[in-house]
Amino acid sequence: MRNAREIHSPDRLRLAIIFVHNARMGDWSDDIHAVLLQINGYMNRPDLDQAFLARAGVKLDRALFPLLTRIGLLHPISVVELASLVGRNHSTVSRQSAKLEALGLVQRQTAKGDQRVRLLEPSPNGWAMLGRFADARRRFTDKRLGDWTPEERATLLDLLRRFSTAIVDFEAAAAASPRSNVP
Repeated sequence: MRNAREIHSPDRLRLAIIFVHNARMGDWSDDIHAVLLQINGYMNRPDLDQAFLARAGVKLDRALFPLLTRIGLLHPISVVELASLVGRNHSTVSRQSAKLEALGLVQRQTAKGDQRVRLLEPSPNGWAMLGRFADARRRFTDKRLGDWTPEERATLLDLLRRFSTAIVDFEAAAAASPRSNVP
């Protein structure tokens, strides 16, 4: 292996720039990862979900809460897609969505292109419950970010949307490329 003095000057400079860039980006991406894990952990805590449901004035099995929320956001959605999004197996989500249907919070419809696929969407009662969730979420967010300026809130939302879009676009490109197996 050659030492740094044996590498031509332009190559040394390029390697130095890459090293500095990677070192900075490594710290930066590690920080993003840590913050996202912290937020994810917070959002997936059963005790906090239960407290949120109480603040919303809703009596609902805590395990059904993320399902109804996703159905409201992405309706109509199949059970398979929903299971993938919430990280649960298909049979569990199928049973849980049947509970939501029995509670009158979701309704099923047949997919237009495939009669075997059933799509979930909120029922009128489901929409009413989602409205209560939204009210509780707004109160929660306003209490925590109340001292943020409208510009700061807009910037946060803008950057989160850009980050989310970048991830979705990368995943779509990776799925479309048979040679790509990079996470």
